[in-house]
Amino acid sequence: MENAICLLSGGLDSATCLAVARRDGYHCYALSFDYGQRHKTELEAAARVAAAFGVERHITAKISLDAFGGSALTADIAVPKARSIEEMGRGIPVTYVPARNTIFLSFALAWAEVLESSHIFIGVNALDYSGYPDCRPEFIAAYEKMANLATKAGLEGRTHLTIHTPLIHLSKAQIVRLGQELGVPFGLTHSCYDPTPEGRPCGQCDACLLRRKGFDEAGIEDR
Repeated sequence: MENAICLLSGGLDSATCLAVARRDGYHCYALSFDYGQRHKTELEAAARVAAAFGVERHITAKISLDAFGGSALTADIAVPKARSIEEMGRGIPVTYVPARNTIFLSFALAWAEVLESSHIFIGVNALDYSGYPDCRPEFIAAYEKMANLATKAGLEGRTHLTIHTPLIHLSKAQIVRLGQELGVPFGLTHSCYDPTPEGRPCGQCDACLLRRKGFDEAGIEDR
C-alpha cells in the first residue's frame, strides 16, 4: 500500500476523489487550504470528511491568496447567482481564483516528496464545471510533466509522480453515483460559494446549482 496526497476542499468532488483513493488501496494524506477565502465553512467540512474516512493525517495549510484578490471567493466581489447552465458555460466566472490549483498542487508535490509518495489525487472535473482553466486535462498533464523535473526525489529516480484525476471526465450525476457507491457521507460535504453566516448553502450560486443538478439527474437525495 502506497502513500497518496489527496487534495480535500470539503466539497462533493474532493470527498469522492478521496474515497476513490481509499478504494484503490492508498494510505491517504489529506491536504486542505485556508487560502484567504471569504467563507471558512468548507474547511470545517474538509475536517469532517477527513475524520470520517480515517485519513493518515489531515493538514490545513494557511496561505494568503486574498492578498492578490481578483476573485469573488477572496475579495469583495459579488458571487453570481441564479445562472443557467448555458450562462455558466460562457467564459471564466469571477469565482475563479487565479492560479489556485497550480499553487495547491505545488504544496501537494512538496508533501509527496517528503513522504516519498508518487501519487497525488485531485478532484478536478472538465464536464460539469464553470470554465476553470486549471481543471482541464491539458493543465494536469503539463503540471505532471513539470513536477517530475522539479524535485530531488524525481531527479534521483526515487519517485515518478502521477497526478490522479478520477473524476475529470465524469458528469456531476456520475460523480454523485460514484460517491454513493463508495459510501461518501454527502451530508458532511459543502459546495456553496456564498453560504449564510450559519454555514447554510445559498442554493443559487453556480456550485449549489451544479450540485443540485447532479443529485437530481442521479436520482439521489442530497442530505
